[in-house]
Parts: sequence; C-alpha cells; structure tokens
Amino acid sequence: MSSLPPGPRAPGLVQAMGWVWRPGPWLEGCRNRYGDCFTIRLPGFGERGFKPVVLLADPAAVKQVFSGGPAFSRVNESRQVLTPMFGAHSVIVIDGDAHLRQRRMLLPPFHGERLIRYGELIGEITEREVATWPRGRPFSLQARFQAITLEVILRVVFGIEHGERYREAHGAIAALLDVVANPLAELAIGLPERIGPIDVRAPLRRAKEPVDRLLFDEIAVRRRASDLDAREDILSLLVQARDEEGGGMTDEEIRDDLISLLLAGHETTATALAWTFLQLFDRPDALTTLTAECADDGRSEYLDAVIKEALRLRPPLPVADRVLAAPWRLNGYELPTGTVVAPCIYLVHRNPDLYPQPDRFRPERFLEGEAETYSWIPFGGGMRRCLGASFASFEMQVVLRTVLRRVRLRAARRRVERVRRRSIVLAPSRGARAIAEAVP
Repeated sequence: MSSLPPGPRAPGLVQAMGWVWRPGPWLEGCRNRYGDCFTIRLPGFGERGFKPVVLLADPAAVKQVFSGGPAFSRVNESRQVLTPMFGAHSVIVIDGDAHLRQRRMLLPPFHGERLIRYGELIGEITEREVATWPRGRPFSLQARFQAITLEVILRVVFGIEHGERYREAHGAIAALLDVVANPLAELAIGLPERIGPIDVRAPLRRAKEPVDRLLFDEIAVRRRASDLDAREDILSLLVQARDEEGGGMTDEEIRDDLISLLLAGHETTATALAWTFLQLFDRPDALTTLTAECADDGRSEYLDAVIKEALRLRPPLPVADRVLAAPWRLNGYELPTGTVVAPCIYLVHRNPDLYPQPDRFRPERFLEGEAETYSWIPFGGGMRRCLGASFASFEMQVVLRTVLRRVRLRAARRRVERVRRRSIVLAPSRGARAIAEAVP
C-alpha cells in the first residue's frame, strides 16, 4: 500500500510561505521534528496547486536517487512548469535519450583547456569591475558579483563583445533577470497561466521576448560566420557541436540551453561569491590566510577548501528534485511511481554526523579529508549533476583570487545577514554589504 513519510500538516499555502520566506529555519524545523525524510507540500512540481514533495536529508537515500539513473527517477513531470522560463528543449527539463544527447554536446566547452583559457578573460572582467568599486563606504557585493557573472555570460557564453550589441543584450538580459529574481516567481510559476482576467505569465513573457529575439539573431550570425572554427565562445561551440550520428542542435535547442546557462549560472555563482565573503568576514584568520595564498600564482589548496566550505554552508540552491520512475521503499514507506523526491542539499550539508559543528565556517575540514560523494552536493548529482559545475568553481577561483589581490574587504556592519529568496536561489538578505580599501 502506498504511503508517504510524515511532515507538517499546515495548509499548502502556509508551507509554501515558510519555504519562500524562511527556508533555512523552516527546513531545519521539519528535519528536527520528522527526521531525515519528510513530506511537504509545494506548488510548481508537475501539476497546478500544491503537491507532496518528499525531502531527503539522508546521504544513503540521496545516493539511491542520484545513482539510480533514468530507470529509477526522472525530472520531466516535475519541471514542465519551468518550460515558460527555460524553454521546452532545455537540458534542465528534458529526460531520456534527448537529455543524454544534449548533455554530451554541452559538456566539452566546460572542461579541459578551454576552461583554462576562459580564465584570462574572467580575470580581466573582474579587474575592471573591482576598479569601479567605491573605497571606504558600504556597497553590495551581491550586486557587484552579479555584474561580473553577467559579463562573463555575455562574453564567454554568448560571445558578445562590447559595443552597441553588447549594450542591447545587457539591458534585455538584466530586465529578464530582474523578473526571474522576484521571490514570488517560484510560487507564481506553479499557478495557472491565467487567474480570471490576470495573465500570470505576462511579466516573464514580456521580459523574455527581446532576449529570445537577440539569441536567435546571434545563432543565425554564427551559422553564417566564416570564422566559426576560430571562435571559442560557448555559443559558437554549440553551433558546431555534433552528436554521435553527426546531427547538430536546432536553433530552438541552442536558444533554450543558452537561456538555461544564463538563468542557472548567473545568479547562483554571484550568490555563492557573496556568501563566501560574508563567511570569511566572520573568520578574519581564514581571510588573512586566503589573501596571502592568493598573492601567489600557484594553485591554492586553501582557496579550493574555502570554496567547498562556502558552498557547503550556503548552497545557492536548497534541493535537487526528481520524480520516481518506479515504486521505492524508503524507511518503511512505499513511495509510488510519480512521487516527487528532492535530495535536500541544505540539510545534507548541515548534518552534524557528516560535518561536526555544521553551522561553523571551517575550510580546514576540506583539507583534513574530502567529503563523501553524496555528502557534498551543491551541484546535485548523478547523470543530472550541474553541467556548469567545473566552470562555476573555476570562475569562483578566478574572481576570488583577483578581488583579494586588488582590494581589502571587510563587513560593512557586524549585523548577521539572513537568507532571502531571489527566485529559487538563497541569497544574503542585504546583498552582502561590505567596505573595500586599497591594497597597502
């Protein structure tokens, strides 16, 4: 007989408000009361209204979900409501052979020598941005890192250089990102397209249309380009990509995957960088150690550890959702086919059995030993692990190293910044306020 783990009995709307406005305390409260597997009700998971979602904070259960493959779990049913945002052909929302085909075609630009070559451009973008930061007065690190990650996407991913076309693209994409970042966007996307005379999708559609036109134009330009082989931006590489049978990606597939790289990569990386500095401000000794190591050109193990610990303590995304493709017995409960299960990144990372003093920022734990595969999952896992994981980690390394070489940062105030939603991303409530001083 089918059954689900226990969970809060509050109405779906009340649970959704806790999920949106107080995600950390709300999730921890549920885990403390119901254990490492519990059921909540949220909008936007495969059907209109509120649907039960089983959250998993046990690494053994997470491993089963991530390692089971498409025969065990999939995503399409739970992510259909995301198609207005990402597109019907996005690698984020498709399943099966179509997903594997696009994944194989998308992976090469984010690995190997190409990744290293992007580092110089990311460093130049960061240096130019840091030069504009005010000295001696408070400003938002979140906003400044968003400026860096957006330019990285425009130039490294879309291959658009400075000029009129860049200004047009920057304005259109910034407007789209503002709409998507609204904390109510996650709730709104689970609502019907129309509620009476109100078109719920209208703001997103209006913001997305100019970006779609721009991307289709850029794709057409690349298909005609005589120097396509010499270009290294990710858009140009996707136009040239071929599957095992020699087929390429359609314009719609490329457009949808570019939108996905934009929406999934811009906000998450900027947020991770902002949280990293906020945590370093609470550990002046760690900040001093990192600053000294970043002054050298060699590889810094401590820099790697800082990034891993920052992503552990403040993962930008709290969950990685899947839909069961077959029944699953979990802790005595019989979960039926079609159940939404969500490995909870936030709770796994704060498990005291895995990470002693889990609320403490301590990069040294990653110098003492690597975390188990299913105990550190900021990029998800399995066949659907984030395609841009290596790129995001590399970008964070370059940005952190460049910033620490150019300025000395400190917290603007000692007041703790709480978590707030920017759509699906968990960001600092006041934008990571900081003060920059010139390097002595």
